[in-house]
Amino acid sequence: QVQLVESGGGLVQAGGSLRLSCVASGRTFSNYGMGWFRQSAGNERAFVGGISRNGVNTYYADSVKGRFTISRDYAKNTVHLQMNSLKPEDTAVYYCAAASFLSPLSVGVDRSKYDYWGQGTQVTVSS
Repeated sequence: QVQLVESGGGLVQAGGSLRLSCVASGRTFSNYGMGWFRQSAGNERAFVGGISRNGVNTYYADSVKGRFTISRDYAKNTVHLQMNSLKPEDTAVYYCAAASFLSPLSVGVDRSKYDYWGQGTQVTVSS
């Protein structure tokens, strides 16, 4: 079992920045590919970005490419999502997820690749 706890959400004006963090506990952090998803009212949970087990590869949804950056800190068992140039359409609950069965270089895009999920953190961007 892996436990994931997100933090860092909040209210920010359009154009601003937020940094989300997700702390993993319970198993070896480097064994998991990590991802961020988001879900806004009335919509399905959607992929935002992911990072491979070894931290070498990242992949982002087109809607956030160039604005969001994922990184992972193995010493602190933490994955971060740095969000810049935020837009009102980025408003959602953001979820951290861990995937057990990805190869070290792979990034999971599909929700079904992820076995463990955090409780989510709300991000609200005002216009």
